[in-house]
Amino acid sequence: MDNKLITVTSPLMPDLTELNELLKDIWNRKWLTNNGHYHQELEKALCEYLKVPYISLFTNGTLPLITALQALRITGEVITTPYSFVATTHSLWWNGIKPVFVDIDPKTGNLDPDKIEAAITPRTTAIMPVHVYGKPCDTVRIKEIADKYGLKVIYDAAHAFGVEVNGESILNAGDMSTLSFHATKVYNTVEGGALVMHDAETKKRIDYLKNFGFAGETTVVAPGINSKMDEVRSAYGLLNLKQVDAAIEARHQVAIRYREALRNVEGITFFEDMPGVKHNYSYFPIFVDAEKYGMTRDELYFKMKEQNVLGRRYFYPLISTFSTYRGLESANPENLPEAHKMANTVICLPMHHALTEDDINRILSIII
Repeated sequence: MDNKLITVTSPLMPDLTELNELLKDIWNRKWLTNNGHYHQELEKALCEYLKVPYISLFTNGTLPLITALQALRITGEVITTPYSFVATTHSLWWNGIKPVFVDIDPKTGNLDPDKIEAAITPRTTAIMPVHVYGKPCDTVRIKEIADKYGLKVIYDAAHAFGVEVNGESILNAGDMSTLSFHATKVYNTVEGGALVMHDAETKKRIDYLKNFGFAGETTVVAPGINSKMDEVRSAYGLLNLKQVDAAIEARHQVAIRYREALRNVEGITFFEDMPGVKHNYSYFPIFVDAEKYGMTRDELYFKMKEQNVLGRRYFYPLISTFSTYRGLESANPENLPEAHKMANTVICLPMHHALTEDDINRILSIII
């Protein structure tokens, strides 16, 4: 039996011949960064593809979070989820903001709107929810709470490239949304990210902040950082945009196969598609009930590993258990039972556009 390594993800990569053509053009232009031709082209193309009014490109997915908090002048406390990648909470810490963890809804893995209000204090200035695995948060409920208490909302939409609810991009929810274009994502620019905003004035401010705060040759309007995307990755991203729909559809077919095969496996559960949502199939998490399945999550995870199939316990451990955060009152495990349960039972199965039928059968045979 073929025992090749099956990775949990595989990067979407443009055709090398096409990329070489664009590289030649970049070499001829001799303009490698600082809002060059391909940077501008990619911002335009992404606005159109993602159905958003304004977008600003970044060199990775963490810096847009840090910059959004700066741009909106967020201070004090921000309500967020412990069930995410560490960058979510790190962005708060780097801005001197105290994260306040709120438990998740077990049906989605997202911040539970029913738990948000109880965590609001006079120092709360914003909510930072995450569209976990690209599954949309309850943006309507979150907006109602934010409006009631005068809070800003920044969505960490790192997983949510191209996700729509009833034909509307979820990136238009909240005050801003951030994206990651890391190599592991549905759409990538090798490393990269973006910030989505609603108006030209905010876009201008963000563009200043990501370029040291320069508003002209001799004018610095704010203590900005350097987080611009260069021309090479912008060109790479333009080419990837042409093939991302086909890659998402390939992922969709993998999800269909997984669901068909695992639906009747005792002790294994997974998320279904949400009504009215255009998903991007960025991840396929399963949840292992050790009693019913007869094996713990970790036993299955290591069994897969032994057979050269790499799953990922994503997100485990919870952010709230890391040394930086575990002393916070809101990090108390009693406060976060659903998040702990999900973190202790999850395995993300291999999910990408390049999985073959043989790969899928091999993965399923280990689990079933």
